Amino acid sequence: MYLEKYLEKIEGNIKIFIDMDGVIADYDFGKAYDYHKKRPLFDNIKKLEKISNNDNIELFILSVTKQNIGYNQKMKWLDKYIPFIKKENRFIISREANNQIVSPILKSKFLKKLKRDGSTIIVIDDDPRVLKEIHKGNEDIILLKDTVLID
Repeated sequence: MYLEKYLEKIEGNIKIFIDMDGVIADYDFGKAYDYHKKRPLFDNIKKLEKISNNDNIELFILSVTKQNIGYNQKMKWLDKYIPFIKKENRFIISREANNQIVSPILKSKFLKKLKRDGSTIIVIDDDPRVLKEIHKGNEDIILLKDTVLID
């Protein structure tokens, strides 16, 4: 697997922040609600679960929801399909609670505030706009497109 081989080259601790929509859950255009109906992308989930077994790698979820109600929906979905990522490692940001700021900016701001502890920080996202925005103020973060999960 490409990502696994990529991670082997990195020394020390690694923190990987994973987007949900389009990366581990099927993205249904125009259907932001009813998250419990989202189809899990099992191949990607299996690869991430395997990676999570490495002692030096810690997985996180970094996702945005349009409305506050989406927080609980996404957490329940994660409980069902991604129980190997601890609840305290799940960051779901509501646009409704943040003046409808767009996802790329919300994620970038979150990562700017993240305490750096010497770990290599990686973000996996399917949206190039998110990756570009994160790069603007977080040059120390490795940005990967979701295709790293595909062999």
